[in-house]
Parts: sequence; structure tokens; C-alpha cells
Amino acid sequence: MKYTAIENFINGKFEKSSSQKKLDVVSPLDGSLLSTVPLSNASDLDTAVSAAKKAFVTWSRTPIKERVQVFFRLKTLLEKKLQELAALCSEENGKTHGESVAEIEKCVELTEFATSLPQLISGEVLEVSRGVECRTEHAPLGVVASIVPFNFPSMVPMWTIPNAIALGNCMIIKPSEKVPLSCGRLAELLKEAGLPDGVFNIVHGDVEIVNAICDHPGIEAVSFVGSTKIAKIVYQRATQQLKRCLALGGAKNHLMVLPDAIPDMTAQNVAASMSGCAGQRCMAASAMIGVGNVDQIIDKICEEAKKIVPGQNLGAVINKASKERIENYISQAEKDGAKILVDGRNAKVDGKENGCYVGPTVIDYVTPQMSVATEEIFGPVISIMRTKTVDEALAIENANPYGNAASVFTQNGGMARYIIDHASAGMIGVNVGVPVPREPFSFGGWNESKFGVGDITGKSSIEFWTKLKKSTTKWNPEAGINWMS
Repeated sequence: MKYTAIENFINGKFEKSSSQKKLDVVSPLDGSLLSTVPLSNASDLDTAVSAAKKAFVTWSRTPIKERVQVFFRLKTLLEKKLQELAALCSEENGKTHGESVAEIEKCVELTEFATSLPQLISGEVLEVSRGVECRTEHAPLGVVASIVPFNFPSMVPMWTIPNAIALGNCMIIKPSEKVPLSCGRLAELLKEAGLPDGVFNIVHGDVEIVNAICDHPGIEAVSFVGSTKIAKIVYQRATQQLKRCLALGGAKNHLMVLPDAIPDMTAQNVAASMSGCAGQRCMAASAMIGVGNVDQIIDKICEEAKKIVPGQNLGAVINKASKERIENYISQAEKDGAKILVDGRNAKVDGKENGCYVGPTVIDYVTPQMSVATEEIFGPVISIMRTKTVDEALAIENANPYGNAASVFTQNGGMARYIIDHASAGMIGVNVGVPVPREPFSFGGWNESKFGVGDITGKSSIEFWTKLKKSTTKWNPEAGINWMS
């Protein structure tokens, strides 16, 4: 075991769980044992909530200009420790080194945005009558929780940590039990940056802790990122307990390729979108709709896909079960009559025979009813459907229950605008394979890709992590009494 056994992080220090249950943490790169993670229980969560509630008394009253100083220092630490954090991310998640570096660079950007929050929540003041002022202020909620997935061990936690804490809340995070190491390192860096004990806490575990977070009366709000199936359960359970909840689910993102698209640029973008992070991201290109004759572009996509080599510029999928599931989707598509143009099944990497690798896969002549066209595969696989018109392509995109992202590749500005207006997705790209907004623009999908109001990052997140306080003041008794009094 490369690392010591993982522990919870409560009130500024690592502590053993009161539960004896634990899981192995295995690297998908080569199957090596990295550590063990505890499956904590409700008692551990109670301890974390108590610490957070105690810390909230002081932290919530600390001026935001002082709170964000922690994140100025954290940004410097993230930049200093970038290579170390990237290596850890690759080790536990299976990403390539370059992808992991990009993930930590995004963490830097998210932290940088949090330092701007004092300028974004300054509130409003208006003299509504002579001598009478109304004022609004953003107040923190209290103890909040964030439940995060395996595919971005550092970035998705940092979607919520900087903003929620800078806005005055105290946080409990439940990392994925598959990738628990990165969050622990973030906890150490937050402490080094000067964050007071109890403001940030980690409780490791599985479904038992997720349920306990949803049910705990001391937790005011819950954010979740994961599959749509679990997002629905978390949203329903948390809101039944009268908590705020924002739950992000899965996706089936459609790239619409028109005949006038630039072949080389389109092929490079499509191949990168479907294979980046081994396809394990909710913004990955999963389905492509070729409108009209785009055979030349499909040929180039296949050429680009063949340049993507497992173990070199393509990382591992998270575990053997995931590898098997992805390959089953490919086999089923073949049985259903689709044509496998590039086949990533049975990928092996020399020296890493116990790793979990699936090669890039391009499937053509897919029909909208096939499972590879409708279900989230979460692997480096793209399914190509063909239509004669843009409206037929939009009908396919609109019919899918998800709504995270959609993109169009074209040189026709009017057609691009038409697709932006008619695609049923929260994030749209034009000649962009992964249309993730950059800060301060927020991340969030539509339909069954998101449950709750608002977005998880950017300016939109302010409304989720705070509540609005309104005050009316009058200091002129000589004005007498009127209806404003």
C-alpha cells in the first residue's frame, strides 16, 4: 500500500472513523493498491457537523474581505503544488498527466473567482422614501455539504469549496470512495492557507453517509454531482428534509456536424471531446449527428481517433467494472447492426496489464433507438447517427432526456444561431467540442442533467450558497408617521 490508511478530516485534523468498514483504493493505471478508505457512519457525520456548527459562529461573522484572503493564499499554494496534485489525480483517477495538470489549473481558476466575491455581493441600497433606506445583504446558510464524484477528484470539489466557504458557510464534503486522496490533500492546503479549524471537513463513505447527509437536521444545503439516477434520489431525499439541494446528473451530449464544417478542426475537436479524460466527463461528446454528407469528416475523425493510444495520450477508465460495461455497450451496438469504424475493446498497455483501459471507439450507422444512442456510456466512445436536415438532428437532440451540452460544427452563423435557439441543453458550443463556460459564467445543464434551481459555479452559485437579508432603516423622526413606517 503506497499511502497510509485514509482518515476523515474533522475540526482541522485527520481522525479515524468510528466505523471498522473500509474499501481498498486501487489505481486504475496499473491495478496497484494505493490505500484504504473508511466507510464512515452517522456518528462520524455528527462529529463533523458539530465542529462545523461551532466554527460557523465566528466564520460567518468574519467580513468577506477577510474570508477571501484564505483563497488568495490557496491559489498560490495550488500553483506551487500543481505537479504534485496532478500526479496524485492521475494515480487515483487514471487521467493522463496533461489532463490532470489541466484539472488543477481549473482549480486555480475556480479559487481565483472566489476571491472576487466581495465585489459581486456588495448588495443594494436605495432611499425608498425621505429618510428611509432599504438594503439587501447576502447571508451565509450555515453548515452545507457537497457530495462529489470520481471523475474529477480535485476540480468538482473546487466547484463548491471556494464559493461556499468564502460566502461564510462551513462545509462537509463526501468524496467518491474511488478517489479519496485528492480531497485530503486539499484539506491540508486549506489549513496551510489559514482556514480556521472546523470550517472545512471531510467524511468518507458510501451510500450510508450520502443518506445521512440528506437527513441530517444540522445541514442546510446539499450539492451533488453524479449520475442522474442518484441525483434524483439525493434531490428528493434532501428536499423532503426541507434542505436546499442542487443535484447535477448525467448527460448524452450531441455534436451536430454540418457539411460546411471545417474537416480538420471538426475531426480534432470531436475526437478530443469523446476521448478526453477517457470519456469520463459529463461534457464529453457521446453522440454525433451528421447532417447530410459528412463522410469526409467522419473519415478524418477515425484518423484522429487512431492517434489516441491507451497508456500514452489516453488514460484509464476508473475500474474493471467500468471497462466491462463500456465494452458491452460497443458489442451490443455491433449486434444491433451498427458499424464499428474504430474498435477500442480489449485494449492492453505493456507493463500495465492490470490497468483498466478502453481504446477510442467510433461507431457509425447508429439509430436513435440503440442503447449507445440513448444511454450515458461514460467512456471514450462516440455514436454517429445520420440525418438529412438540421431539424431532424434537433429532433433527436431534443428527444434525449438529458440536457447538459450540445454543439454544432458549421461556418454558417445563421444556422449556428438557429441551433443555439432550438437545442434543449444548458450549455451550447459552436465549433467547440466541450462547451464548458469559463468563470464567471456558470456551469449547469437542463432537463434530467440538473435538479434544483441555479448553477453550481460562477455568479449563479451565489444565490444557492446564501440567503438574502433585507433591512429597512429610518432615522428621521421629524418626517412623521406614514405608510412606510
